[in-house]
Amino acid sequence: MGAAYFYHLTESPLEATLPTLVEKSRAAGWRVLVRGREAGLLQRLDQVLWEKPVDSFLPHGMAGGPHDARQPVLLGVDLAAEGFECLMSVGGADLTGAEVGLAERACILFDGADPDAVAHARIQWKTLTSAGCAAQYWAQDGGRWTKKAEA
Repeated sequence: MGAAYFYHLTESPLEATLPTLVEKSRAAGWRVLVRGREAGLLQRLDQVLWEKPVDSFLPHGMAGGPHDARQPVLLGVDLAAEGFECLMSVGGADLTGAEVGLAERACILFDGADPDAVAHARIQWKTLTSAGCAAQYWAQDGGRWTKKAEA
């Protein structure tokens, strides 16, 4: 069973953090699903993944294309989690305990400057840990990620 890692973004924006996490997930050999609630955010992240990191290439695609099943990283709204080892929730997209259980890792990235995003992340934490998922809460501390809680 996988674990849910909550990333409280306070020093780096989503556009800087997501490419790093995707790159690390791909290095582990994982197929990655980036699930959002708004197509506009996902389109912006699609562009970011084409541009960053500057010294490497992150092959990926937006859901709805002819080769979705072959994409190593797929961005979309309301996509099924089957077939992905790593799930990433952005923009408040929900993940279920069953989905987390199917994956090696689930990452919930949320904006620490947005009170609604923080409140939603707290609800997700309670929902997932109540469903029996292991969870870790990571916060930025002087440019480094520090684990602050574990359940």
